[in-house]
Amino acid sequence: MVSIRPTGSDGVVLEVQPEVALGQLGAGRFFMLRRNDPRSPAIPRPFSLYRQGENGNLEFLIKVIGPGTEALAETLLGEDIQVLGPLGRGWPEMPSDGKPLVMLAGGIGSAPFHIALRDALRGTQDRAAVAPENLHLIYGGRHQGLLYDIEQFEELGSAVTACTDDGSRGFHGNVVQALEDHWQAGRLPEDVRLWTCGPEPMMNAVVRLAEKRGLDCWLSLETYMGCGVGICNGCAVFTREEGSLGDWPVAKCCLDGPVFAACDVRLD
Repeated sequence: MVSIRPTGSDGVVLEVQPEVALGQLGAGRFFMLRRNDPRSPAIPRPFSLYRQGENGNLEFLIKVIGPGTEALAETLLGEDIQVLGPLGRGWPEMPSDGKPLVMLAGGIGSAPFHIALRDALRGTQDRAAVAPENLHLIYGGRHQGLLYDIEQFEELGSAVTACTDDGSRGFHGNVVQALEDHWQAGRLPEDVRLWTCGPEPMMNAVVRLAEKRGLDCWLSLETYMGCGVGICNGCAVFTREEGSLGDWPVAKCCLDGPVFAACDVRLD
Protein backbone atom coordinates (compact mmCIF):
# COMPACT_ATOMS: atom_id res chain seq x y z
CA MET A 1 0.00 0.00 0.00
CA VAL A 2 1.37 3.40 -1.02
CA SER A 3 -1.11 5.83 0.47
CA ILE A 4 -4.60 6.23 1.84
CA ARG A 5 -6.63 9.40 2.26
CA PRO A 6 -10.17 10.12 3.45
CA THR A 7 -12.86 11.41 1.13
CA GLY A 8 -16.47 12.30 1.79
CA SER A 9 -18.18 11.35 5.02
CA ASP A 10 -17.29 7.65 5.01
CA GLY A 11 -14.88 6.93 2.16
CA VAL A 12 -11.18 6.54 1.45
CA VAL A 13 -8.98 6.53 -1.64
CA LEU A 14 -6.56 3.63 -1.43
CA GLU A 15 -3.43 3.75 -3.63
CA VAL A 16 -1.45 0.57 -4.27
CA GLN A 17 1.65 -0.25 -6.27
CA PRO A 18 1.21 -3.48 -8.27
CA GLU A 19 4.05 -6.00 -8.30
CA VAL A 20 4.03 -6.13 -12.11
CA ALA A 21 3.54 -3.42 -14.71
CA LEU A 22 -0.02 -3.56 -16.03
CA GLY A 23 0.10 -1.00 -18.81
CA GLN A 24 -2.72 1.47 -19.35
CA LEU A 25 -6.03 -0.02 -18.25
CA GLY A 26 -9.41 0.75 -19.72
CA ALA A 27 -12.21 2.37 -17.74
CA GLY A 28 -14.78 0.26 -15.94
CA ARG A 29 -12.66 -2.78 -15.07
CA PHE A 30 -12.30 -4.03 -11.50
CA PHE A 31 -9.98 -5.76 -9.01
CA MET A 32 -10.55 -8.06 -6.05
CA LEU A 33 -8.89 -6.70 -2.89
CA ARG A 34 -8.25 -7.92 0.65
CA ARG A 35 -5.70 -7.40 3.40
CA ASN A 36 -3.20 -10.16 4.14
CA ASP A 37 -4.21 -10.72 7.76
CA PRO A 38 -7.03 -12.29 9.81
CA ARG A 39 -8.76 -8.93 10.27
CA SER A 40 -9.91 -9.06 6.66
CA PRO A 41 -12.63 -11.53 5.58
CA ALA A 42 -11.32 -14.56 3.68
CA ILE A 43 -13.23 -13.61 0.54
CA PRO A 44 -11.85 -10.49 -1.20
CA ARG A 45 -14.11 -7.64 -2.27
CA PRO A 46 -14.54 -6.26 -5.82
CA PHE A 47 -13.69 -2.62 -6.49
CA SER A 48 -13.78 -0.65 -9.73
CA LEU A 49 -10.48 0.87 -10.74
CA TYR A 50 -10.84 4.55 -9.90
CA ARG A 51 -7.62 6.06 -11.24
CA GLN A 52 -4.26 4.93 -12.59
CA GLY A 53 -1.20 7.11 -12.17
CA GLU A 54 1.54 7.74 -14.70
CA ASN A 55 3.75 5.61 -12.43
CA GLY A 56 1.37 2.67 -12.79
CA ASN A 57 -0.05 2.91 -9.28
CA LEU A 58 -3.72 2.01 -8.91
CA GLU A 59 -6.31 3.93 -6.92
CA PHE A 60 -9.56 2.58 -5.53
CA LEU A 61 -12.47 4.62 -4.19
CA ILE A 62 -13.86 2.73 -1.19
CA LYS A 63 -16.97 3.33 0.91
CA VAL A 64 -16.34 1.98 4.41
CA ILE A 65 -19.43 -0.09 5.25
CA GLY A 66 -18.33 -3.45 6.66
CA PRO A 67 -15.45 -5.65 7.88
CA GLY A 68 -13.80 -5.97 4.48
CA THR A 69 -13.77 -2.28 3.69
CA GLU A 70 -12.92 -1.36 7.28
CA ALA A 71 -9.83 -3.58 7.10
CA LEU A 72 -8.74 -1.98 3.83
CA ALA A 73 -9.33 1.53 5.20
CA GLU A 74 -7.09 0.77 8.19
CA THR A 75 -4.19 -0.55 6.11
CA LEU A 76 -0.87 0.96 7.15
CA LEU A 77 1.74 2.41 4.84
CA GLY A 78 3.95 -0.36 3.48
CA GLU A 79 1.57 -3.23 4.27
CA ASP A 80 0.79 -5.71 1.50
CA ILE A 81 -2.68 -6.08 0.01
CA GLN A 82 -3.88 -8.92 -2.17
CA VAL A 83 -4.77 -7.44 -5.55
CA LEU A 84 -6.31 -9.70 -8.22
CA GLY A 85 -6.96 -8.14 -11.61
CA PRO A 86 -7.61 -6.42 -13.88
CA LEU A 87 -10.90 -8.27 -14.30
CA GLY A 88 -14.13 -7.94 -16.24
CA ARG A 89 -15.27 -5.92 -19.21
CA GLY A 90 -15.34 -2.14 -19.01
CA TRP A 91 -17.17 0.63 -20.84
CA PRO A 92 -17.63 0.33 -24.60
CA GLU A 93 -15.66 2.45 -27.03
CA MET A 94 -17.28 5.82 -27.51
CA PRO A 95 -18.53 6.30 -31.10
CA SER A 96 -17.10 9.36 -32.80
CA ASP A 97 -20.44 10.68 -34.06
CA GLY A 98 -20.54 13.75 -31.84
CA LYS A 99 -23.51 12.59 -29.77
CA PRO A 100 -23.06 13.78 -26.15
CA LEU A 101 -22.39 11.23 -23.41
CA VAL A 102 -24.01 11.75 -20.02
CA MET A 103 -22.63 9.75 -17.11
CA LEU A 104 -24.96 9.38 -14.14
CA ALA A 105 -23.29 8.35 -10.89
CA GLY A 106 -24.69 7.72 -7.44
CA GLY A 107 -22.44 7.74 -4.38
CA ILE A 108 -19.52 5.35 -4.72
CA GLY A 109 -20.78 4.57 -8.23
CA SER A 110 -18.62 7.43 -9.51
CA ALA A 111 -15.51 5.21 -9.34
CA PRO A 112 -15.62 3.74 -12.89
CA PHE A 113 -16.10 7.15 -14.52
CA HIS A 114 -12.87 9.04 -13.79
CA ILE A 115 -10.67 7.11 -16.22
CA ALA A 116 -13.48 7.14 -18.79
CA LEU A 117 -13.71 10.92 -18.64
CA ARG A 118 -9.94 11.40 -18.62
CA ASP A 119 -9.37 9.17 -21.64
CA ALA A 120 -12.26 10.70 -23.59
CA LEU A 121 -10.93 14.22 -23.02
CA ARG A 122 -7.33 13.30 -23.85
CA GLY A 123 -8.06 10.97 -26.71
CA THR A 124 -6.20 7.73 -27.30
CA GLN A 125 -3.92 6.31 -29.96
CA ASP A 126 -6.97 5.03 -31.83
CA ARG A 127 -9.56 7.67 -30.90
CA ALA A 128 -9.68 11.43 -31.21
CA ALA A 129 -10.37 13.48 -28.10
CA VAL A 130 -14.00 14.23 -27.27
CA ALA A 131 -14.95 17.87 -26.89
CA PRO A 132 -15.65 18.81 -23.26
CA GLU A 133 -19.13 20.04 -24.17
CA ASN A 134 -20.01 16.50 -25.29
CA LEU A 135 -19.20 14.99 -21.88
CA HIS A 136 -21.27 15.52 -18.79
CA LEU A 137 -21.15 13.88 -15.35
CA ILE A 138 -24.24 14.11 -13.17
CA TYR A 139 -23.18 13.01 -9.70
CA GLY A 140 -25.75 12.45 -6.96
CA GLY A 141 -25.92 11.44 -3.32
CA ARG A 142 -28.25 11.69 -0.37
CA HIS A 143 -26.09 14.55 0.95
CA GLN A 144 -22.84 16.26 -0.03
CA GLY A 145 -20.73 13.91 2.10
CA LEU A 146 -21.57 11.11 -0.35
CA LEU A 147 -20.19 12.97 -3.39
CA TYR A 148 -16.82 11.27 -3.01
CA ASP A 149 -13.80 13.08 -4.45
CA ILE A 150 -16.04 15.23 -6.66
CA GLU A 151 -13.30 17.85 -6.92
CA GLN A 152 -11.14 15.36 -8.84
CA PHE A 153 -13.89 15.04 -11.45
CA GLU A 154 -14.40 18.79 -11.68
CA GLU A 155 -10.68 19.29 -12.36
CA LEU A 156 -10.84 17.11 -15.49
CA GLY A 157 -12.53 19.86 -17.48
CA SER A 158 -15.86 18.40 -18.55
CA ALA A 159 -19.20 19.57 -17.17
CA VAL A 160 -20.05 18.21 -13.70
CA THR A 161 -23.46 18.59 -12.08
CA ALA A 162 -23.64 17.83 -8.36
CA CYS A 163 -27.05 16.94 -6.99
CA THR A 164 -28.18 15.93 -3.51
CA ASP A 165 -31.46 14.65 -2.10
CA ASP A 166 -31.28 17.14 0.79
CA GLY A 167 -30.09 20.10 -1.28
CA SER A 168 -26.80 20.41 0.64
CA ARG A 169 -24.86 20.78 -2.63
CA GLY A 170 -25.82 21.55 -6.18
CA PHE A 171 -29.16 20.59 -7.70
CA HIS A 172 -31.82 19.68 -5.12
CA GLY A 173 -32.96 16.25 -6.32
CA ASN A 174 -31.71 13.03 -7.84
CA VAL A 175 -29.67 12.39 -10.99
CA VAL A 176 -32.67 11.65 -13.21
CA GLN A 177 -34.38 14.86 -12.09
CA ALA A 178 -31.15 16.76 -12.72
CA LEU A 179 -30.90 15.32 -16.25
CA GLU A 180 -34.52 16.26 -16.97
CA ASP A 181 -33.79 19.76 -15.65
CA HIS A 182 -30.91 20.07 -18.14
CA TRP A 183 -33.23 19.03 -20.96
CA GLN A 184 -35.95 21.46 -19.94
CA ALA A 185 -33.43 24.31 -19.72
CA GLY A 186 -31.91 23.44 -23.11
CA ARG A 187 -28.46 22.77 -21.66
CA LEU A 188 -28.36 19.29 -23.20
CA PRO A 189 -29.80 17.97 -26.45
CA GLU A 190 -32.60 15.42 -26.31
CA ASP A 191 -30.51 12.72 -28.02
CA VAL A 192 -27.68 11.63 -25.72
CA ARG A 193 -25.98 8.43 -24.62
CA LEU A 194 -26.31 7.37 -21.00
CA TRP A 195 -23.82 5.50 -18.82
CA THR A 196 -24.74 4.87 -15.20
CA CYS A 197 -23.43 3.30 -12.01
CA GLY A 198 -24.76 3.51 -8.48
CA PRO A 199 -27.54 2.15 -6.27
CA GLU A 200 -29.84 -0.25 -8.08
CA PRO A 201 -33.00 1.89 -7.69
CA MET A 202 -31.15 4.78 -9.30
CA MET A 203 -29.95 2.65 -12.21
CA ASN A 204 -33.45 1.23 -12.66
CA ALA A 205 -34.76 4.78 -12.97
CA VAL A 206 -32.09 5.64 -15.54
CA VAL A 207 -32.89 2.51 -17.58
CA ARG A 208 -36.62 3.30 -17.53
CA LEU A 209 -35.86 6.82 -18.73
CA ALA A 210 -33.63 5.50 -21.51
CA GLU A 211 -36.31 3.04 -22.66
CA LYS A 212 -38.98 5.73 -22.61
CA ARG A 213 -36.88 8.08 -24.74
CA GLY A 214 -35.19 5.45 -26.91
CA LEU A 215 -31.68 6.31 -25.69
CA ASP A 216 -28.59 4.12 -25.80
CA CYS A 217 -27.79 3.15 -22.21
CA TRP A 218 -25.01 1.20 -20.50
CA LEU A 219 -24.65 0.37 -16.80
CA SER A 220 -21.90 -0.84 -14.51
CA LEU A 221 -23.32 -3.24 -11.92
CA GLU A 222 -22.16 -3.41 -8.30
CA THR A 223 -23.08 -7.08 -7.91
CA TYR A 224 -21.71 -9.11 -4.98
CA MET A 225 -18.88 -11.41 -6.10
CA GLY A 226 -17.07 -14.31 -4.50
CA CYS A 227 -14.17 -15.10 -6.82
CA GLY A 228 -14.22 -12.49 -9.59
CA VAL A 229 -13.12 -15.01 -12.22
CA GLY A 230 -16.30 -16.93 -13.09
CA ILE A 231 -15.90 -20.01 -10.88
CA CYS A 232 -18.28 -19.49 -7.97
CA ASN A 233 -21.35 -18.35 -9.96
CA GLY A 234 -22.15 -15.94 -7.14
CA CYS A 235 -22.68 -12.88 -9.34
CA ALA A 236 -25.46 -14.08 -11.64
CA VAL A 237 -27.35 -11.39 -13.55
CA PHE A 238 -30.64 -12.11 -15.32
CA THR A 239 -30.51 -11.52 -19.07
CA ARG A 240 -33.18 -10.33 -21.48
CA GLU A 241 -34.28 -12.85 -24.08
CA GLU A 242 -34.28 -10.20 -26.79
CA GLY A 243 -30.77 -8.99 -25.92
CA SER A 244 -27.38 -10.14 -27.16
CA LEU A 245 -26.92 -12.37 -24.06
CA GLY A 246 -30.40 -13.90 -24.24
CA ASP A 247 -29.24 -17.37 -25.30
CA TRP A 248 -28.73 -18.09 -21.59
CA PRO A 249 -31.02 -16.91 -18.74
CA VAL A 250 -28.16 -15.55 -16.62
CA ALA A 251 -24.81 -13.88 -17.23
CA LYS A 252 -21.80 -13.72 -14.94
CA CYS A 253 -21.17 -10.17 -13.85
CA CYS A 254 -17.45 -10.79 -13.32
CA LEU A 255 -16.89 -12.15 -16.84
CA ASP A 256 -19.64 -10.71 -19.03
CA GLY A 257 -19.64 -7.40 -17.12
CA PRO A 258 -19.58 -5.54 -14.84
CA VAL A 259 -20.54 -3.18 -17.68
CA PHE A 260 -23.59 -4.24 -19.68
CA ALA A 261 -25.84 -2.70 -22.27
CA ALA A 262 -29.14 -1.97 -20.52
CA CYS A 263 -30.98 -3.83 -23.27
CA ASP A 264 -29.12 -7.06 -22.37
CA VAL A 265 -29.86 -7.47 -18.63
CA ARG A 266 -32.66 -7.14 -16.08
CA LEU A 267 -32.10 -5.55 -12.69
CA ASP A 268 -35.21 -6.99 -11.01
